Amino acid sequence: MSIFNYQPRTSHEVRIGHRPLGGDHPLRLQSMTTAATTDTEACVAQCKRIFDAGADYVRLTTQGVREAENLRAIRDRLHADGYDRPLVADVHFNPDVADVAATIVEKVRINPGNYVDPARKFKHLEYTDEEYAAELERLEARFRRLLAICRQHGTALRIGVNHGSLSDRIMSRYGDTPEGIVESCMEFLRVCQRDGFADVVVSIKASNTVVMVRSVRLLCHAMQAEGMDFPLHLGVTEAGEGEDGRIRSAAGIGALLADGIGDTLRVSLSEEPEQEVPVAYKLAAYVVRRAGHEFIPGTPAPAFDYLRPERRPTCPVLNIGGTNVPVVISVRLAGKTVRATENPIAATENPIAATENPNTAAVSPDYIYCGAQLPSAADRESCPYLVDAPAWTGEADTYPVFTPETLWALSMNSAPAKFLFLSYPAMDEEVRACLRHHPEVVVIAQSDHANRQGELRALVHELWREQLTNPVVVFQHFNHPASETEDLMLEAAAETGNLIFDGLLDGLMLCNLNKPGESPIAPQRVDDIAFGILQATRARTTRTEYISCPGCGRTLYDLQTAVARVKAATSHLVGLKIAVMGCIVNGPGEMADADYGYVGAARGKVSLYRGKLCVERNVPEAEAVDRLLRLIETDGRG
Repeated sequence: MSIFNYQPRTSHEVRIGHRPLGGDHPLRLQSMTTAATTDTEACVAQCKRIFDAGADYVRLTTQGVREAENLRAIRDRLHADGYDRPLVADVHFNPDVADVAATIVEKVRINPGNYVDPARKFKHLEYTDEEYAAELERLEARFRRLLAICRQHGTALRIGVNHGSLSDRIMSRYGDTPEGIVESCMEFLRVCQRDGFADVVVSIKASNTVVMVRSVRLLCHAMQAEGMDFPLHLGVTEAGEGEDGRIRSAAGIGALLADGIGDTLRVSLSEEPEQEVPVAYKLAAYVVRRAGHEFIPGTPAPAFDYLRPERRPTCPVLNIGGTNVPVVISVRLAGKTVRATENPIAATENPIAATENPNTAAVSPDYIYCGAQLPSAADRESCPYLVDAPAWTGEADTYPVFTPETLWALSMNSAPAKFLFLSYPAMDEEVRACLRHHPEVVVIAQSDHANRQGELRALVHELWREQLTNPVVVFQHFNHPASETEDLMLEAAAETGNLIFDGLLDGLMLCNLNKPGESPIAPQRVDDIAFGILQATRARTTRTEYISCPGCGRTLYDLQTAVARVKAATSHLVGLKIAVMGCIVNGPGEMADADYGYVGAARGKVSLYRGKLCVERNVPEAEAVDRLLRLIETDGRG
């Protein structure tokens, strides 16, 4: 694969009812019901809404044989009403349930972490090589029974690994690592390969986008090394709801899609399931429209490791680069517009109004770019300003911004730090020499290419190859009115994710310009999205982080209400990670990445966690949020 040019990964076709995926088929979209699978009416109604929203598949929770058998009634009702798209049974903890479901629906999902292995208890297990091999033989024997049933009924499989439910067996040998996640998946795929069973889709999910992206990259590499081309399902599990869920999903899923990885996807939101589908469609459509773009002749830096990337070494300028967290540069223009031939955001007839918005950033930007017009001292915010070099007068806490057209003046400028808008095509010998002699220059990387992420990657890799250590701020520009704020979130996160995961970015600069007559998105709101992207990619923490599952038929309490109450009470606790989980499938596992957890334990009952440790069991739902807040306060973190 090329990290600079969009090219879909090759996979084979998997038959799933009348909706095959992989091969040359388009990206397939899916969601999951939240009603109890024994409630035929509720499941049928949800399936219809999900299909009407554009989904190709609907997945249903299948806890036991009773739920599995009721899939037949749900399927028959849907067919009678003209809905014949595939249904997927979601099975955990009981392989016998998978056997039953495979005789009824078009696809069955099993989780390697709890298909044969017992549920995760965070126990370290010691195995000799012989004992470990015996466990694999036991796994294979049981799994082949399911493969035989699937082959007989024409049923596809999804091997779906979740970071939050890795088995203690895998954890004991490989640790909580992407390598362990991949091996958990490969154990099952090797059985499929030996058995000649090809109708398999693979997924690796995590709430941590860094883990998710790195694990999927490793899985692709492992499959290729062993001659496998199984199609891939993408998703960020427990992504949450609202802005957080959309940005986190777009950053993780978008990064992989941009590298041509993925045949089907789900955006998992703690909202009504049909609301996931339009978001998934927007994200997929935005990324794949770059297909057939003009070739980008980039060359990877020798020190870059795609499978295990580390941050590009840079020399800090001000608080940018080095070991500093990525900065956010806000764009606040006064009557200026984008001119691609010069400064990409230099002059405009359309000012961006700073409209009031209840969701404006709680954190101020690190810098403000104001174009050629520096506000008066009384009108400035309490952060440094970046000013176009011809208009820079040397005022304190201001820094000049150059373009390739004004590069001739850079050496004569006395500012202790300077900024340079730069595109990959403009990277010539004069620019290289300038950057080599001026380590105080911060590059603002820009692109108007159809595959801007690929071209931005190429630019930073060229700097790296040339051993230029100037920090890089990535500039991303968009044109969305306020009614398309969701589109801005998705597109900005999808364009930026890989640049952060690859360690290529020292700062983020989002610019959104609107057309005349349209209601604008306030620059503070754009800043908030930038901080959200950095938070979602684990690059910089500026707010409380929530890990919340989308809910399914296993959810044991009112998930959406609980998420809203937890957020309302804890949103001021910057840096705290709180997980709100519907049941125990991934709950304890995701607690490992959270400070506190709120996990469904029984119908209407919740267990509270401090990290991995359950500290209160079976708390009545009506009391659970207050008890969680009390726990946080007792720990001195409230």
